[in-house]
Amino acid sequence: MPTNNEIEFHPKNNTHKETLLKFLALVLILVGYFAYMSWKYDASTGFGVSVLTWSFFVLCTPIADGGFILAFPIRLLFKVKMSYTQVVLWFVAIAINLYAYFYTPDIYDLTFITQLLKHILSEPYPYWSILIISALGTFLSIYFGDEMMDVASQKDREIAHRHGLKYRTLLVFGLGILTVTAYYYLLSSLGVVLPG
Repeated sequence: MPTNNEIEFHPKNNTHKETLLKFLALVLILVGYFAYMSWKYDASTGFGVSVLTWSFFVLCTPIADGGFILAFPIRLLFKVKMSYTQVVLWFVAIAINLYAYFYTPDIYDLTFITQLLKHILSEPYPYWSILIISALGTFLSIYFGDEMMDVASQKDREIAHRHGLKYRTLLVFGLGILTVTAYYYLLSSLGVVLPG
């Protein structure tokens, strides 16, 4: 019988099926966004904007959506925990932004999301708090993703949920509130009004 770390991906397992569908949806969105940006500008600019937008979702959202696009296939192919891959992807996203910020800063001005990203990066106080909150939320959500991939049977899933799900849910909920508050503050400081 395989241990939790050796459990294979099974598309018929409901948890694994949901993970696969989320992955496919994120890939389709990323490919569509790249195609649109390439059509709007050119292929190299579209690629640059797409990569910066991806880095925004890696660095500035409290769920592992941007990193999940690479962490999930790496988990399936090489059995590397998504949490380890996410750490590497954070460094990749930071390196991409260091390069873009110092060598091609005008690319940030092309979309609303990249403008927000530039604003967050250029003002450490108070906006780097978004990066910190997002990092905590991302690693918590990717930890859950790893856990869900490891859980093979309904019995194991029930045991896993019984132990600590309540506290994890409260922690994720709290991080979500902190992130929404930080984004609201960021958007209002930029003069962006959300429709009510």
